[in-house]
Amino acid sequence: MRYKRSERIVFMTQYLMNHPNKLIPLTFFVDKFQQAKSSISEDVQIIKSTFQKEALGTVITTAGASGGVTYKPMMSKEEATEVVNEVISLLDEKDRLLPGGYLFLSDLVGNPTLLNKVGKMIASIYMDEQLDAVVTIATKGISLANAVANVLNLPVVVIRKDNKVTEGSTVSINYVSGSSRKIETMVLSKRTLAENSNVLVVDDFMRAGGSINGVMNLMNEFKAHVKGVSVLVESKEVKQRLIEDYTSLVRLSDVDEYNQKFKVEPGNSLSKFS
Repeated sequence: MRYKRSERIVFMTQYLMNHPNKLIPLTFFVDKFQQAKSSISEDVQIIKSTFQKEALGTVITTAGASGGVTYKPMMSKEEATEVVNEVISLLDEKDRLLPGGYLFLSDLVGNPTLLNKVGKMIASIYMDEQLDAVVTIATKGISLANAVANVLNLPVVVIRKDNKVTEGSTVSINYVSGSSRKIETMVLSKRTLAENSNVLVVDDFMRAGGSINGVMNLMNEFKAHVKGVSVLVESKEVKQRLIEDYTSLVRLSDVDEYNQKFKVEPGNSLSKFS
């Protein structure tokens, strides 16, 4: 079957978007369409130019016998601002404040359309970090981590607070919760993460950062390198933050539990977009 150029471009675009951050050999498309490599290269250039013009992401071509094309999804600052504003709008609803200054977030982290946008935004910030995995803490951080990992085309590593027989041999640490000051436990299977991995830590909510600080200590046990920390919501209502280098989509402040009032404002993530 012979394909027109327009048909090839539709297929190639869809294939690249379904396989982000993966080097696709040009020979794959050459064999698929039974076309000369020069024709496929021209198709790629059209896709690359269009993606750049419409800020849909970056298409990188690699020369040589083992060369190919890689699609890196990216979000513009305008898009990122829209995502942050959408999250703020959803969080501004009444009856969302929980005891202890926490927010009800289950509806947000259970919204696949919103998570796709948030995942792309977070992934755009850490796209060039040469990551090996996205790490999160069970349970509410899992869906957010999956959304980020899907864009980065990476596995998700889930840290749990109890040991399960199905996990096999594990590594566990004790850590102090930054807000409650309670001693808690984190557990991770030894088979889940290779030593010396580069990881991105993702979670839904952060107050003092005790849990994330515990994650970073657990990563040290695996000799892993934490290349970034990103949260959906951070609380400004803390006296001392246990971590300093992180990004947040939105920031919670001016919490009044008695009157069920609070303020949500943009976090520092937007500063990462030019």
